[in-house]
Amino acid sequence: MRKLVDSDTLRQQAVQTLFDHLGALCEGALVVDGEARIAWLDDKYKQLLGVGDEVVGHPVEEAIPNSLMRQVALSGKPILLDLMQFGERSFVVTRLPLKDETGRVMGAIGFVLFDRAEYLKPLVSKFATLQEELNHAKRELAGARRAKYTFSQFLGTSEAVREIKRLARSAGQMDSTVLLLGETGTGKELLAHAIHGASVRAAKPMVTINVAAVPDTLLEAEFFGAAPGAYTGADRKGRDGKFKLADGGTLFLDEIGDMPLALQAKLLRVLQEREIEPLGSNRLIQVDVRIIAATSRDLAALVRANQFRADLYYRLNVVPITLPPLRDRTEDIESIAEAILERLGMKSGTGQRELDPSAVAALAAYDWPGNVRELSNVLERVVTMTPAPVLTAGHLRAILPIVAAAGGDGATSGDGDSSLTLTLAQAERKAITAALQRAGGVKAQAARMLGISRASLYERINALGISAEG
Repeated sequence: MRKLVDSDTLRQQAVQTLFDHLGALCEGALVVDGEARIAWLDDKYKQLLGVGDEVVGHPVEEAIPNSLMRQVALSGKPILLDLMQFGERSFVVTRLPLKDETGRVMGAIGFVLFDRAEYLKPLVSKFATLQEELNHAKRELAGARRAKYTFSQFLGTSEAVREIKRLARSAGQMDSTVLLLGETGTGKELLAHAIHGASVRAAKPMVTINVAAVPDTLLEAEFFGAAPGAYTGADRKGRDGKFKLADGGTLFLDEIGDMPLALQAKLLRVLQEREIEPLGSNRLIQVDVRIIAATSRDLAALVRANQFRADLYYRLNVVPITLPPLRDRTEDIESIAEAILERLGMKSGTGQRELDPSAVAALAAYDWPGNVRELSNVLERVVTMTPAPVLTAGHLRAILPIVAAAGGDGATSGDGDSSLTLTLAQAERKAITAALQRAGGVKAQAARMLGISRASLYERINALGISAEG
């Protein structure tokens, strides 16, 4: 039966074995006491330094002028990998504190891992490669946080569009807060990017946060960042919030009308004081950020209903720009549709489709509750469903119920029944779309709002060609 070795003896043997291995593998070893006087050095180190036993008991700097052994002995903190210059030579060294059983620092021990720095070339090369990859990733991220759109991409020649571009260009020359108002799909994000790209902050980050898309419990950390371990599941290293990421540039707050009241007060303070306090931290950080906010909701009505702070509304409503719905600028529909079809043709490689007059008339007759975004989705659906190089009103029948009601040529006939059918279809579509939006896309809830069964709602959605998003 083997005799068991007590833990203290085992630990001492482990330490001795480790020391012996390090001593055999390294080019030299050195021990100093708590006052950084040399207590011992092995023969290899003596030969490396060209010294003898006479240095024992003397301060380490007398033998090694550039030694940091005193720093380790006094601080108790190791220096695990370092380059030490000795004359014209460079040594790769490691330094560790020596402590007694109570944890008191008694001195330090150092090892020369290599007597020539070139042995580290593979490690240095690997580090350089990783550093270059990191820099490349940072450059790509910086590029992703630049303005993605310009004013030329906000399509249309109507008077309304010309006025919007005039106001937006003026806003780009200022540093004031901009509030973009308009229905969903009218191009608020595109205009926000264009304003940033035309401003003096164009070379700085353009950071976007969709308030409605982030759970309320995470919004504060998303905005202001979080200290290490600020909450369960938080990053151990902490994380920067959108304000910090946008420092020096522009922060686009999309769907600001959906912000909880509690966070509105904190946002107001940031806008006033220009400083943030990360979640779980007591440290204030100065930020320089230009705010562009957008909403599809009526903020003034929300203020009256006590669902949005009046003081925050006034702080945001410095340069308001209202984007009209597509149904109020039908003269722009043809040029917008042609640009969309050109993009789809380039994307698919099948060539650009064209619209005949009946298709243009049908598109102009439709109400477009989803605006340009819905127009893009409809055209993409039609292009996918038919290979025809020229699109007609007939190709739109399966997508837009208004076309089927209006007749084969896509124009509204003078027949009273057709006009009534068209009006009813538009009204029904608008009511269902509004209910879906209020219910956040939850069809069971939307059906209850409309007073019909869920099966009936699905039937009407399919019949009217309403998109799944509502």
